[in-house]
Amino acid sequence: MPERPSASRRTVLRGAAVVPVAGLGLAACSAPGNNAVAASPTAPVDLGAESEIAKGGAKLYKDHNVVVSRDRSGALKAYSTVCTHAGCPINKLQGTTLVCPCHGSEFDAVTGKVVQSPATVPLTRLSVKAENGRIVAGPAA
Repeated sequence: MPERPSASRRTVLRGAAVVPVAGLGLAACSAPGNNAVAASPTAPVDLGAESEIAKGGAKLYKDHNVVVSRDRSGALKAYSTVCTHAGCPINKLQGTTLVCPCHGSEFDAVTGKVVQSPATVPLTRLSVKAENGRIVAGPAA
């Protein structure tokens, strides 16, 4: 029976380096579990001054996983910023486009609609109102 060549040092080190990286990818891309981020606030949350959001603009509130936008007519809208594709918290807002760090899904912060796959389901809409000059968002009514 012929002898099999032993693995080179380079092959062993390359394999050892890939295993932890693959594990990180799985952790980042897995669906929500015990350590999952809440998809939306469970009670009303004061997000800040109403004046922070201009007409046609949006603001990302990473600590609460909420984006609030103001359409051209001045109406406020709020959405959960947990991606509907794999449950990753979205941490990037470019203009009025939310960009998910896990797989690149993009959402319109004014409508909640998907503008770039792999996500196919819009963001979860939240209730939002201006109260005494402050933005208050919470669970959908």
